[in-house]
Amino acid sequence: MRLFFYGIVFIVLTASCKKPQSFEYRGMQHLKVDSIGLVSSRISLELVYFNPNNFGVDLRNVNCDVYINHNYLGKYLLDTTMHIAKRSEFIIPSFMQVDMKNVFRNALGTFLSSQVLVELKGSTRVGKSGIFITVPFTYSAMEKLSMF
Repeated sequence: MRLFFYGIVFIVLTASCKKPQSFEYRGMQHLKVDSIGLVSSRISLELVYFNPNNFGVDLRNVNCDVYINHNYLGKYLLDTTMHIAKRSEFIIPSFMQVDMKNVFRNALGTFLSSQVLVELKGSTRVGKSGIFITVPFTYSAMEKLSMF
């Protein structure tokens, strides 16, 4: 009887511990060039995401490669912990060092078009109650680019 009870408790606990779904990228806002250099530049922007989970999670870090029109723009790293409420939009303030040789390669085509293809490929550590897992994500969509 005791073994049966522990078996039921184990099944209930494992069924209730649902794997977190990946966050949904909603867009970017407030893109600003903080500094411009010939080798590297620094940009800041806010990334808007949605948590589709029916429970709040903690976001530990983000490791992401950013591509504009299939050209590598730079790497985005976030090493902080923030709490994300269930089924809600949230904003991650972002700063990124941009390798200018990749920007100069296709700058004319990028600046002449009103939209660019933005691709994000990376992973994030999310968890609840101190248990964290790595969740990979990819995003690809056309974004309006308004530099001026």
